[in-house]
Amino acid sequence: MTVVVYPAILDDRENGKKGYYTVTFPDVLGAISEGHSKGEAMINGAEALGGILCDTPLNELPEASNIEKIKKENPDVIVVEIASDLELAKKKSKITTVKKNTTIPSDLAFEAEQAGINFSQVLTEALKSKLEQIKGD
Repeated sequence: MTVVVYPAILDDRENGKKGYYTVTFPDVLGAISEGHSKGEAMINGAEALGGILCDTPLNELPEASNIEKIKKENPDVIVVEIASDLELAKKKSKITTVKKNTTIPSDLAFEAEQAGINFSQVLTEALKSKLEQIKGD
């Protein structure tokens, strides 16, 4: 696990609605998010932070500013530290395929091959369907 922590600014002054926050990171340009509450803003901010930094080599990560300094520079907004797991962010941002070895009856395999069925496609569709069914319960 590679976790980074940066100060974040949660600002609801320009959104037309109190409690609807824009999240920015003074040290990580481009990491911007929002949320309808402080908690949602922090969760979304962590995702934005991870999304921007997940491909950055560890020795090239920007240095995090002192949070007290950021608070003094921004007295009218909420300043918090937000953490993000860069390994998890990388996994979420890139869909990769993995090879899984499965066992099925030989007669079924033969019939499917004769019909030109793509085993990977069928397994992917079946897993998605099963997961939707489980989530729906």
